[in-house]
Amino acid sequence: MTPLAELLADRIRRFGPITFANYMRECLYHPVHGYYSKVEAKRFADYYTSVDVHPIFARLLARQFAEMWESLGRPAEFVLVEAGAGVGRFASQVLDFCEAKLAAFYGALRYVAVERSAARREQATMHAKRHAAAGHFASSAEVPARIAAGCFFSNELVDALPVHRVVMDSGVMKEVFADFRDGKFVDVVALVSTCAISGYFAAQGIGLIEGQHAEAGLEACDWISEIGRRLERGYVLTIDYGHPAADLFDDHHMRGTLLAYQNHRASEEFYASPGEQDLTAHVNFTALELWGKRSGLETAGFTSQRAFLLALGQGNEFADLYDEGQSEAERTKARLQLKTLIHPEGMGERFQVLVQRKGVSGSQLTGLAGI
Repeated sequence: MTPLAELLADRIRRFGPITFANYMRECLYHPVHGYYSKVEAKRFADYYTSVDVHPIFARLLARQFAEMWESLGRPAEFVLVEAGAGVGRFASQVLDFCEAKLAAFYGALRYVAVERSAARREQATMHAKRHAAAGHFASSAEVPARIAAGCFFSNELVDALPVHRVVMDSGVMKEVFADFRDGKFVDVVALVSTCAISGYFAAQGIGLIEGQHAEAGLEACDWISEIGRRLERGYVLTIDYGHPAADLFDDHHMRGTLLAYQNHRASEEFYASPGEQDLTAHVNFTALELWGKRSGLETAGFTSQRAFLLALGQGNEFADLYDEGQSEAERTKARLQLKTLIHPEGMGERFQVLVQRKGVSGSQLTGLAGI
């Protein structure tokens, strides 16, 4: 029993079963014991992201952010908000590149790294200390209340937002709750906790078949709706693994998509080591588009990470891949790392890119040129 398991077990004993969304939220974001609330010490033992592969990921995204700034008419201040910024690795790479290669854009750039964990915010501020001193970087626990002109960016954030688990049982959609019995956490099935769950599937025209398990990402819908309200002009760029609703809820996903990750091993042992393992569910991009539209976000494009990065890099033949003074061996290693990001059987097709916009003319972004 982890410290968080003790707390959750006591809560359930006192008040009864909890929704899986509440269980997942505590496991990932409890302020003391949550998986994402601790200093970044063991993450690489569990998983790594595109940011960890090579700085080319951040450099190409920096060029896309700069083009967004251009499309907005080069405002004096361009606010780039990164949600789930962690220890600021991506932020530092973007800011370093903009300072060196995109001076005009860097002058307008105000980077806000949003991170719930106080420990990771502190690490991020140290990583970007020079940029913070120059007024180009700030770390925050909350998304700015108003973004006059800019971009809201996230990479592998939405897959870690809490989800409700449902199952079609005897023709009725029911919810899977977390209970604690005989010294262990177990699933219990009961009527859905909120009508918003039924509304979630109905709004997308999704009907589950008998025995099918699925996840309802209500928090992701609230998240994109709130971003749309706070953004006055600009873009929302979301990179994550997932599918449109028609693919996400087809008969190939009878058990849903929820997984636990620990030591680079995926399992369905959701109740093992609460607070010590990652919990994720595939992103429903249809829901992000639909609920985003309700708050004024128009879909600019949806494509694979492979197509997106290739479109951004081909203009200068991926010159941003290399650092000055690199040996041929180092350049060869960099090319192999790029392949990791764009390989069709790896990150290239597994990750999808959704770009939404608000108050922007219809000019196409370079990253979406291939669609």
